[in-house]
Amino acid sequence: MGLGGDSGPELFVTGAKESAPPPAPEELAPFFPQYEILELVGRGGMGAVYKAVQKGLQRTVAIKVLPADAAGDPTFAERFTREGRALARLDHANIVDIYDSGVAGGLYYFVMEYVDGANLRQMVRAGKVEPKQALRIVSQVCDALQYAHEEGIVHRDIKPENILVDRRGRVKIADFGLAKLLGAAPTDLTLTRTQQAMGTPHYMAPEQWEKPGEVDHRADIYALGVVFYELLTGELPLGRFAPPSQKLQVDVKVDEVVLKSLAKEPALRYQSASAVRTDVDRISAAPPPQDVRRGCIGGLFHGVAFALNPAPTPRKRLYGMELSSNWIPLGLVAFLWFAAWTSEHPMLVFTALVGTFLVVRNTK
Repeated sequence: MGLGGDSGPELFVTGAKESAPPPAPEELAPFFPQYEILELVGRGGMGAVYKAVQKGLQRTVAIKVLPADAAGDPTFAERFTREGRALARLDHANIVDIYDSGVAGGLYYFVMEYVDGANLRQMVRAGKVEPKQALRIVSQVCDALQYAHEEGIVHRDIKPENILVDRRGRVKIADFGLAKLLGAAPTDLTLTRTQQAMGTPHYMAPEQWEKPGEVDHRADIYALGVVFYELLTGELPLGRFAPPSQKLQVDVKVDEVVLKSLAKEPALRYQSASAVRTDVDRISAAPPPQDVRRGCIGGLFHGVAFALNPAPTPRKRLYGMELSSNWIPLGLVAFLWFAAWTSEHPMLVFTALVGTFLVVRNTK
């Protein structure tokens, strides 16, 4: 992969010890005489990425140097050749192109398209992703995933760092198939190490932890659901998380897409990336929700109706704390007014009024 500016560290967990620091650009120069290596732009468990210029064509490229310890596996050379050829066949507008691969100075490498832009991690941290843009990004990611899945390749490590957006807004997915190349595929016992979970923890589907040998393309759909939620809210969907529509103004149909993508059981998720794209594109094409002007009285009644209605799911939050039951706000208000009614003391009536206002205002 390649991107302009500081790409930040990659986070990749395989259970292996942390790799040694990557070579400096000047150390690599003798092994790549046909390239002018400019700078190191990213590093992590999947290797290091350098920005370079291909001298003959004056083309800016990204050189991905895989971890030096990968070559210690006696089956790696064969796996590298096989997987490299498969990845090179991926020809899609939303997938980073691979121009070349090989071994230089004992290091395995890929020469890839350089994407002048930023990755989604940088964009989320900068707070630059609007809901409409998030929908456009996810749609393009779905298009790339569907193509790769039809070619028999599962990414296995979809996360914001591996999704790049160039200066024209075009999405490019990087590091396709490298999780399999550097990790394990238990269904191919002759060429890989076995029973090793691959991916980045918060983006890994449950089956990647529990049954790594049964991982298929639906693990990518789960990871995409995590990325989608994070793009919209800036948070990870951990524990009993609130749907996106409770955190920002988006169509409630977005909640359905996110929650279905994040289903624990693969059979309950979307079964293809194209199905996700169909629903996302339908939401994008729908007219924006009307801005209803309720006025002070209408707004008050709307707030009371939401706070004191125990039916909506998931559970509400009071002062930011998740409630064990949606009946709690209604019970608190009922208790305040019961106390005021039985005591007939004016101050308790005032307390009930203030308490009701605070409960309604702070129930989300």
